[in-house]
Parts: sequence; C-alpha cells; structure tokens
Amino acid sequence: MRRTVHLSDQERQALQELVRCGTPAYLRERAACILKVAEGQVAAQVARSGLLRPRDPDTIYAWLDRFQEERLAGLPIRPGRGRKPALAPQEATQAQEELRGLLYDDPRQHQQDQTRWTLEAIREVCVWLQRYSVPGVWRILDRLGLHYKRAREHLHSPDAHYQAKLEWQALLGSLAQAKPQEHVLLYLDEFTYYLQPTLAHAYALQGADPVLSERSYRSNIPWRVVAAMNALNGEVLYEQAYHIRVSTLVDFYVRLCAYYPGAQRWVVQDNWPVPFHPDLLAALEKQETPFAWPRPRSWGPEAHPTARHLDLPVQLVPLPTYAPWTNPIEKLWRWLKQAVLHLHRWANDPPELRHQVDLFLSQFQQPSESLLRYTGLLVPT
Repeated sequence: MRRTVHLSDQERQALQELVRCGTPAYLRERAACILKVAEGQVAAQVARSGLLRPRDPDTIYAWLDRFQEERLAGLPIRPGRGRKPALAPQEATQAQEELRGLLYDDPRQHQQDQTRWTLEAIREVCVWLQRYSVPGVWRILDRLGLHYKRAREHLHSPDAHYQAKLEWQALLGSLAQAKPQEHVLLYLDEFTYYLQPTLAHAYALQGADPVLSERSYRSNIPWRVVAAMNALNGEVLYEQAYHIRVSTLVDFYVRLCAYYPGAQRWVVQDNWPVPFHPDLLAALEKQETPFAWPRPRSWGPEAHPTARHLDLPVQLVPLPTYAPWTNPIEKLWRWLKQAVLHLHRWANDPPELRHQVDLFLSQFQQPSESLLRYTGLLVPT
C-alpha cells in the first residue's frame, strides 16, 4: 500500500524551514523525506535516492509512522536513543584518572617486562579492561583523551637550592628595575657553533626533491661566542673567539664595566666552572652570593700569583644546575640558529660565517624590544 502524508499549511512551512536551515543535519533529512512523500513520491524511491544517503525503506516507514502519531514533535530523536557510552560521565572521570596515573608508572612496577606501555599491557594490568579486545582498549583510551604521543626529552634539575636561586635572581631583577642607574642585571652565556651547517626543515618540491645541507671537505671547526644580555632593555654585548678562557672572560668583564659605568653589575650565568675559576674571581670584587661555586676538585682555592686583581664591580649569580631553561639568553642562541646557522651556505668560507654571526648579534647592541619579547623578558606596562 502506497504511503501518503497530509500536511497543513503551517506544517508544510515548518518542514520547508527545517530543510533550509535545520540543525542537526538529520532533521533536514527527515523533513525532506516527509515533504517528498506528501508531494506524492513513493517512499521506497525516496529511500533509495532522495535523501542524504540511501536508506532502508523500513527506516522511512518508521519516520512516517512517528510523524503521523506526533507530527512535528516526532522528528527529533528521543532522549536515550542511540548507542550507549561505554562509561558514564562519572565513571569516565575516574577511569581517566586511574589510567593516567598508570601510564606515568614504569611498566616494570606492574610486572610488565618492558619500558613502555602497550595496549596489551594496559589491558592485562587493568582488570576492568580485560573484557575488551585490543582495538576496544584503544577506543576506550581515545574516548578518555589518552593518546599515543611521541616523547620529549626532559631534564629535572637536581639542585637542592633550585627555588632559592630563582628567588635570589628575581630579587636582583626587582632591584635593577627599581634603580636602573645603580644596578644592572645581565644574563651571560657561552655558545659554540661549527663550520658545517646544521640540519633543519625547509621548503622544497613534494616528492623526491630533497632539502640538502651543503657541507665542505674542511674539518668541522668550532667557534665560540660569549654574550651578556641586559634583562631590562635587551642590549647584548658579545665577543667571538676560538677559545673562551679565563683571560677572555676577564677582558669581557672589563668591557661590561666600561659599558655600564657607575653601576653594580649582577651577572647571571650557568654552572660552567670556568667563570668561577679562582684567577677570574681575583679580578672581581668580593662576592656576596649565598651559594657555593661549582669547582672541579683539581682546582685549588687560591688564585695564581700572576692573576690580575682589578676589583671589578661584578657580582656572579649562579643559576640552578642542569637548568638551561632558567637562562633567557639561551633563546638568543636559538634565534641565531634559526636565522644563520641552519642550512647556511658558508661551509667553505669560515670568515664569512663568523661575519654573518657578527651581523646577527650586532643588531642587538642597542635596546631591543623584539629580543625581550622573544626571550620572555618583556614586562607589559
């Protein structure tokens, strides 16, 4: 028997409105189905080719039956219909916390002879997951927001005075900001780059057209830079040399004192031992830091008789050990790599490579808001 539907003018207008802009999409499809059958089309034909996708004719008949009983109110899906979630909301939260804690554990703590978690291992350890297949475990993890991710290298500073050193650094920064004519806070670091270009991503034609890093037949000669960045305005003083020795650093501190006359210089740096050598400390004023210096056991406590005693007004501030992220000037080296060293074309011309590094660093010899922003030191006013 051919199905028919009789519509009032208001129902027809409402269905046409649903076809035009109804949401979600299934409402537009059901409204179009009702209109087509009301216009005289065969329901089975509408099921085959008149909707968003081919439907079973019994599905169309079910829609028509429900419309006959409830009219427009019968178009939306009833609450509680459809596929039920594997976990209720509260259960999902508890399951996510349990699995998240498990994934941070070493699998060997749970009698799994491996260093990484697999779906099979997770299913074996979690009793409530054992009724699922391996793909089913993956789907559960996916619904809980737990995904298979690539690891990132991580280093935790073992320094027992980690927080105290950061607080000391922050105190000196506030002094420098309050009285910039009397106190200068500088971040110092040494950086080594090499003659051969470093590998990095670059644009090229899709397919077999590779991005090439053109190397030379020369030795991969290292070259070094020592630089100090002003924490308030982004000025950078730097020097290039084949070696950064105690004498090199003493000369560099003399330059710092000449560049910032009449001010107390606080120089924040990592725990490379050379800046804390007795011969270098002999060139500085008496140090007031409450933290111990990192020194090799082979070094004696006294400076060599030939060491220079200059009484330079420089206070050294050691950063936490193995914590390069606490020194903002590290980001200057990242910028240098991105702009100059990755895939450079001067592997056969060492002087030109050093000249290009000079050109890059010299742009920061004046106050630089862009460098402060890049290193995270820019304080909004």
